[in-house]
Amino acid sequence: MAELHTTINGEAVAADVDPAMTLAEFLREKLYLTGTKIGCGRGECGACTIIMNGKSVVSCLIPVMRAEGAVLQTIEGVANGRKLHPIQEEFINKGAIQCGFCTPGMIMSSKALLDANPDPTREEIREALGGNVCRCTGYVNIEQAVNAAAERMRKGEK
Repeated sequence: MAELHTTINGEAVAADVDPAMTLAEFLREKLYLTGTKIGCGRGECGACTIIMNGKSVVSCLIPVMRAEGAVLQTIEGVANGRKLHPIQEEFINKGAIQCGFCTPGMIMSSKALLDANPDPTREEIREALGGNVCRCTGYVNIEQAVNAAAERMRKGEK
């Protein structure tokens, strides 16, 4: 066992962890942050995407101890209390959600993009979502949701 110190969704976390765990396993099994999904377990589907130090990462590939001192955000930390983030609202408004399994990862990839680039092009949106796989729907509604959220955020909504 090893001691991990990190910040998750704005809160300091100290925990004893098995260094053989992945970050996704830690989030789900130790902290019960089950919005982070484990799909393929090989970093190919994007269901486990979180934001780590401002960048979107696939948490199923990251050894838990790489989170030492890191600042993490999971889907559970995106809304402001009961108020959904514009990205979450636009996924609903644009019908970008089907079964919902991929949605947390899509939202986290989208949020990382918009945090870094508030006015992305269609190509930049596609590139940011390139590591996220959705088996239920096409990507048109998802791209439209990200674009609509970007527009709202440029107008000052958070």
